Amino acid sequence: MTAPFETTPSGEHTPSEEKAARNSLGELLSDVSRDISILMRQEVELAKVELADSAKKAGAGAGLVSGAAYAASMTLLFLSIALWWALGDALDSLGWSAVIVAALWGVIGGALFAVGRARLREVKGAPQTIESLKKIPDAVKRNEENR
Repeated sequence: MTAPFETTPSGEHTPSEEKAARNSLGELLSDVSRDISILMRQEVELAKVELADSAKKAGAGAGLVSGAAYAASMTLLFLSIALWWALGDALDSLGWSAVIVAALWGVIGGALFAVGRARLREVKGAPQTIESLKKIPDAVKRNEENR
């Protein structure tokens, strides 16, 4: 007559095997159901934490881009007028001095936009939640020792 479960090389049974031998199928299914429920609650909680962190980073990046745009426009308004007139006096041409000032602020605005966009790209979403959710099907599959 064979045992209902295999023994380890030292002749001992694992705790999982002993529990399986003691409990009914209904109790085991109840345990599995409870464990899956706990796992799903933990995954939802992890997703909430990760998404809140990502939202904070996205908000900070968007705030920096907005602040940069406002600062650039105010600076453009006041300093550009002064620089435009100063260059106009030096070049004896207000038209060409306006083009030079506009090109200068275009470069500055592009640099500010690039920095803000880089910050927004740092937002990753919920990578830990996605990774752990990928592992759930493996965890509920029948493993080799239970076959």
